[in-house]
Amino acid sequence: MEHIKTIKPNVIRKRAGQHKRYATGFQYQQDSIFFAQIADDLIKEGEEELKQLGATEVTPSFRGIYFKAPKDVFYNINYQTRLFSRILAPLVSFTCTDTDTLYKLAKKLIKWENLFKKKSTFAITANVSDSEITHSQYAALRLKDAIADYFRERTGKRPDVNTVDPDVRINLHIRKEKIAISIDASGGALHKRGYREESVSAPMQETVAAAIIRLSQWDGSTPLYDPMCGSGTLLCEALMHHCNIPAGIFRKRFGFEILPDFNPDLWAQVKEKADAKISAIENGLISGSDIAAESVDAARTNLMGLHNGGQVPIGHQDFRDLPDIENAIIVANPPYGIRMGKESDLKAFHKALGDFLKQNCKGSTAYIYFGNPQYVGHMGLKATWKKPLKAGGLDGRLVKYEMY
Repeated sequence: MEHIKTIKPNVIRKRAGQHKRYATGFQYQQDSIFFAQIADDLIKEGEEELKQLGATEVTPSFRGIYFKAPKDVFYNINYQTRLFSRILAPLVSFTCTDTDTLYKLAKKLIKWENLFKKKSTFAITANVSDSEITHSQYAALRLKDAIADYFRERTGKRPDVNTVDPDVRINLHIRKEKIAISIDASGGALHKRGYREESVSAPMQETVAAAIIRLSQWDGSTPLYDPMCGSGTLLCEALMHHCNIPAGIFRKRFGFEILPDFNPDLWAQVKEKADAKISAIENGLISGSDIAAESVDAARTNLMGLHNGGQVPIGHQDFRDLPDIENAIIVANPPYGIRMGKESDLKAFHKALGDFLKQNCKGSTAYIYFGNPQYVGHMGLKATWKKPLKAGGLDGRLVKYEMY
C-alpha cells in the first residue's frame, strides 16, 4: 500500500535509521483511516459503495482504497460491503529496505499484547511489490519471528500460528521501501459469505457476482433471471442486494473484535440497525434455471439459507428450451472450459446463447460474464459495453447486451 498525504503515519523517521513512536495507540486510532482491498477493475464501484456506507476522505491507492470512518461506520462497512475482499486497520507504517530492519521495528514499535489474548493464535498474509525485499513468504516469516520473540522475551511463551482459523490475522504490505502492518479487520476474506452450503465446479466468486448485480443497476422494477445459474451465486447476491441483507450476516466473528478499542455495545447497535432494514421480495421477481440437476439442487439449498430465499424459484431446464424472457434483466456466467468439454462445443454453446438472447429475450438487457473473453466473439451480438473484471485468477469480461 502506498501511503497517502492525508494519512498521518504512526511512525516517522527522525533521522536515517531512527524512528519514533507516537504516544497514542495504533495508527488507525490516531486518524480513523482504514484500507479496503478490492480488485483494480472495481475501484470506481468501490468508491461509490464506501461513500454510500458513510465513509469520507475516500482515496484510491495501489490495490485498494483508503477511507476515513468513525467506529460505527467502520463496523458497518465490514458488515455490509459486497465488493471488498478485506478491510484493514493499520497498526504502524515505516520505511525500510531489508527484513532484519523489518524484524527489529516490528518488535519495537508495536505493543502486540494489546492485540493478543492468552493462547491466541495468529496468521500473517504478506504482499510485496517493487521492493528490495523480494520474497513475501520470507518477509512474513520475519514478522512472525518478531511477534514470537516479542512474547517469548516478555512471558517465556510464544503464540502459535494457525493458518486455517487464527484469532489474529495480520496483513504485511511492502511496496518499494514502505512497510505497512495492519490487522485484518474483516477476519478473513469477505467473499466467503457463508450461504454457499452446496457448490458446483468453478463457482463464481461472491464479490464478482455482487459487482455484476451492481453494474447491472438492477433496481427491482423488472424481473431478474439467470438461465444457467450453477450453484446460484448471482441469484443469492441479487437477493441480498434487493432485500438489503448484509453481506456479513452469517459471519460468526470479525477481526475488529480483537482490537483494543472494540466496543461490543456499539457493534450490537450497528448490527441491529442493519438487520432491521432487511425487506421482503415479491415471489418470482428473481428466478433462474440450469440444465444440470445437481446445480439446481445446489442453488435451491444455498438460497434457502437466506432471508426470502424461498421466493426465488429455480427450474431444471436447458436455456434453449425456456419460454421467452421479455423486458427483464438477464445475468449469466456461461461455462468457459473448466465446466464444459471441447472448445468446439463452447463456440457452438455461445452462439446458441447469443441466438437465444436475440430471438427470445425481446426488450431485455443481458449482463454476461465471460471467464474466458475469447468467447465474446462467438455470441453474434453487438455489445453495448465491455468491462474488464479480473478475479480468482480469471481475466474476465462483463458484457452488456441490449435486445430491442
